[in-house]
Amino acid sequence: MKIVFATNNTHKLSEVRAVLGEGFELVTLREVGITEDIPETGATLDENASIKARYVYERTGLDCFADDTGLEVEALNGAPGVHSARYATDGHDFAANNRKLLRELNGITNRRARFRTVISLIRGGEELQVEGIVRGTIATEESGNEGFGYDPLFIPEGYDHTFADMSADQKNAISHRGRAVAELGKALKED
Repeated sequence: MKIVFATNNTHKLSEVRAVLGEGFELVTLREVGITEDIPETGATLDENASIKARYVYERTGLDCFADDTGLEVEALNGAPGVHSARYATDGHDFAANNRKLLRELNGITNRRARFRTVISLIRGGEELQVEGIVRGTIATEESGNEGFGYDPLFIPEGYDHTFADMSADQKNAISHRGRAVAELGKALKED
């Protein structure tokens, strides 16, 4: 099955391909001629995922899906949340985002957080949303070299090391995106 994934992020593309497995040909935005940044003007992850999927569908007419992911930290009233990618700067500066998060949590003992991914799927013009959540805590310092974004700081429940300390397969088996993509896979297989 050929479907457009509203991303040019190679990390996300690899994760999603690994979870969906055989039988799906993922096409990127660049491959369908969308080179501009898609506006993310929603106030929630759900809204942003929908905005991005509709943007792609309206321009291509192709079945597609888009995701939006946020790290929601309890002590920060859910921040960075929908602003996770642009928490410290206007760009996707992972190092700056991690530094800011550590500064914001300096001296705070409640480090509970969750990663949440929402995926909007549009097939034949009909939209369906699925989500994946993983709970955990924020480490006091970065650890690991795998993954991207907040992975060096996020310790999932039941583990004593960060996502960035895990192999891609280990992370995908338990991650928010892995869980959301598993739900996406189920939806895509239903006819």
